[in-house]
Amino acid sequence: MSPALFVLIPALSCAIFAAIFLFGARARRHHHRRSGATWRLLAALMFTVAALALIALSVSIRHYFALEREVSVATLSFQQLAPQRFQAEITTADGRVHAFVLLGDQWQLDARVLTWRLPAVLAGAPPLYRIERIGGRYQNIDQERESERSVFELDANAGFDLGLLKQSASRWLPFVDTRFGSAAYMPMLDGGRFEVSFAGRGGLVARAADAQTQAALDRNGW
Repeated sequence: MSPALFVLIPALSCAIFAAIFLFGARARRHHHRRSGATWRLLAALMFTVAALALIALSVSIRHYFALEREVSVATLSFQQLAPQRFQAEITTADGRVHAFVLLGDQWQLDARVLTWRLPAVLAGAPPLYRIERIGGRYQNIDQERESERSVFELDANAGFDLGLLKQSASRWLPFVDTRFGSAAYMPMLDGGRFEVSFAGRGGLVARAADAQTQAALDRNGW
């Protein structure tokens, strides 16, 4: 189940309870039971606020995926166009395919990870991840400092994002924790194919996706 859908279910429940209390308050007011109607209006308001908050949370994590076990998050393939210039194709877990021209000797894939604190962790909320960007790296440190760089966002239209909201309003989201800096890198090889996986308790791990790529890695001392 998508994490966003997991949050939408209690949001729908809160909306239903809000409607029940609201219509109940109207019925009570009709019979001049103002005290009971007031409490029902307050309960309806509370459930409405909770439903809106959960809907906002669902929207903010719609680009994240659950990390319940080690999962494959992306596959990458490369074709060399010129020295230190490669056509890269990356397919992410949601089936989207991205194509970029990367410069350098190695590729690097970066991800953002969200973890949870109490009380969310007691509810069994799994860690979430979102692949953020891919870039090229130069093996030579002088080239890395001075040569042309190539870095691309993989989810430029993420919009409202819980991870960014945590940075700017952390005091209002005490149940959300964040971990940054999870990345994997490997050499760019002509015809190379790689699979990147993510372990729930670890980080990104890159592996050769076929025997030909593994043999090329072995020849290059990887």
